[in-house]
Amino acid sequence: MLPAFHAMLCEVVQSLPYDFTILYINDGSKDRTSGVLDELAAADERVQVVELSRNFGHQAALTAGLDRAEGDLVITMDCDGQHPPSLIPEMISLAKLGYDIVITQRQEPQSLSLLKRLSSNLFYRLINWIGDTHILPGSADFRLMSRTAVLALRSMREYNRFLRGMVAWMGFRSVILPYQQPPRLAGASKYSARKMFRLAANAIFSFSLVPLYISLTLGGIFLVLALVQALWVFSLWLRGARDQLVPGWSSLMFVLLIVGGTLMISIGLAGIYIGYIFQEIKGRPVYLVRQEIKKAAPKNEMKKDQHG
Repeated sequence: MLPAFHAMLCEVVQSLPYDFTILYINDGSKDRTSGVLDELAAADERVQVVELSRNFGHQAALTAGLDRAEGDLVITMDCDGQHPPSLIPEMISLAKLGYDIVITQRQEPQSLSLLKRLSSNLFYRLINWIGDTHILPGSADFRLMSRTAVLALRSMREYNRFLRGMVAWMGFRSVILPYQQPPRLAGASKYSARKMFRLAANAIFSFSLVPLYISLTLGGIFLVLALVQALWVFSLWLRGARDQLVPGWSSLMFVLLIVGGTLMISIGLAGIYIGYIFQEIKGRPVYLVRQEIKKAAPKNEMKKDQHG
């Protein structure tokens, strides 16, 4: 897959009047990826390779590339072929109009499963409803950024990263470029449901405090219900209708289960935020590098960096 992608990328960049540095990030792959990247770097002087010590995740790999990108314009993309290099000339043209960020928006194909479409729509609706930062539905980590935007993004060193939200939060002048996602060049996606859930959790808990407010609201509702119950019992005492106060085991257990469940949910949500704080204050790096293959960058009047 990598040689095919590299050939597609080179075909596009060679037609442009700029010099490019092509930066590949190997996120702890255990297959032949490392050897293939070595061959690409040996055959093409524009290629630089960064191998992480283990798999730190997609967002960490992108961060590793952004930390090393030195071009005037930086393009981030995956190398599975679903981020088409053919869009690069149009992205550069938009950047020359004065945009700091060119955001690509994936047009969902009809071939995509109903579950995938529903989960994607639900996620973006939820994060935009509870968060203060609007995240474009269907946006991908296939984007172009100016040097100014990249330096601003580098300054944000949070451990649990959701780059789509971080880029949107910066507020630089942006433009949307829709595209049709082509099929993968080979193989199947290794982005499991667990990884997708973790990314969604990072997005929600990093960009919204609404879950805590929901817990607080539920607690307030049960306090009000308890007050109503107390007033009702007190009114029965005043009216001399204490015979109506027949204790019921089932109703008592029902209330206890609801209150107990609400408390556990509230404590759990607070615990997640505390866990995120704990990960941040430890100050561990987002990623660790095992080795780099780097050559001197050619002098040019405009450089681009791409990593996958």
